[in-house]
Amino acid sequence: MGVLWIVLALSCLGLTEVQSNKYEGFKIYEVQTKARTAAMDQALSELAKNESYYEVFSSGSQPARIMVHPEEQVNFVQLMDGHSLSYKVLNNNVGFTLRRQFARNRILRNRFPYTGNGRLGTERFYSHGEINQFIEDLAEEHPRRVFVKTVGKSYERRLMKTVTITNGDGRRNKNVIFVDGGFHAREWISPAAVVYLIDELVNNLADNADLLMDYDWVILPVVNPDGYEYTQLSEETRMWRKTRKPSSPDCIGTDPNRNFDFHWNEEGASEDPCDQTYAGSKAFSEPEAVVVSDLIHSYADRGKMYLTLHSYGPYILYPWGWSSDLPDTVDDLHEVAKAGFDAILEATGTLYEIGSSTNVLYVAAGASDDYAFNAGFPISFTMELPPGGTGFDPPASAIDQMVKETWVGIAAMARKVVQKYPLA
Repeated sequence: MGVLWIVLALSCLGLTEVQSNKYEGFKIYEVQTKARTAAMDQALSELAKNESYYEVFSSGSQPARIMVHPEEQVNFVQLMDGHSLSYKVLNNNVGFTLRRQFARNRILRNRFPYTGNGRLGTERFYSHGEINQFIEDLAEEHPRRVFVKTVGKSYERRLMKTVTITNGDGRRNKNVIFVDGGFHAREWISPAAVVYLIDELVNNLADNADLLMDYDWVILPVVNPDGYEYTQLSEETRMWRKTRKPSSPDCIGTDPNRNFDFHWNEEGASEDPCDQTYAGSKAFSEPEAVVVSDLIHSYADRGKMYLTLHSYGPYILYPWGWSSDLPDTVDDLHEVAKAGFDAILEATGTLYEIGSSTNVLYVAAGASDDYAFNAGFPISFTMELPPGGTGFDPPASAIDQMVKETWVGIAAMARKVVQKYPLA
């Protein structure tokens, strides 16, 4: 089966841009892809190009989830049926789901305000400002162990802060594990998982002393604060992915995870400023990507693992993302990833898939994990957390289970790194 049917279908669509982003009547379909073929991959790619009517949320070996505009749902179903592709409706009205979630989030914000005591629970999602205040409060509470540094500003001038967590023994030049979250604005579970990680390392030192003996952890909770805050305005903005810097007269934002200067703007990235995977006008056009790059280079001589948290998967992905080739040290990468895989499977039964980004999921040139690996971090991963809700929007009730499961995997991978790369 070729992709001609997809191309013909798209050619029949009107050229007028869909103005509403309220998602009223949008449906999400799950297309089974067990008999995955190159033609199917190309078909999904063609659908993804018409972002006025389609958004392909996932691919790889997992079933593809596709959000479809109401005006195109009849055509989409006919195309699926006409080519004997198995599908089911996961969500009948995305707009209704998002409205309900926002109403619930407002209630939770009032019920569980951040009280400034260096504790953030798992009852709700927190704003960028609350997360920054949280790490500042931790540093004040633990002045010998926790250090906060402003490392840059976003396009909209939000402060980007790292928190460095130590065991307080004062030794310098330890190895480093660098973790970040919140690259893509709508992936709220990513900063939530980073916040839980921070809490575990700071407030549960007894159980995690081995992770801090010869290692410091440097953590940037939200890489894309402008986009993250934008998604919290209303249900209309909830599914925003990119940054907020204007990219053309008609479009806003760049995919910060396609903006790094390593195989920038190659396969898996778009040159169209309106696309979700727009690589930017040039490498490092986004100040947020520059901040991450500077951090990577600051710690490359001591850095042993770079970990960036995304959703959704579940995947643990290692380089390369720009090519199907595998690094010479793939066995080391796979060994560490397998430690996380095994720990999560034993703890919760969740089955992650591990492998290189391109071979397991899709090509993604110009991404931060490739950049960090090329810069000298021997272990570099993108961890795609499991889906929730329609995929990118797990309900607040799912936070606790998801972040605790993620920590199990991260801790296991970190322990393997500590074992493999002892302090020189």
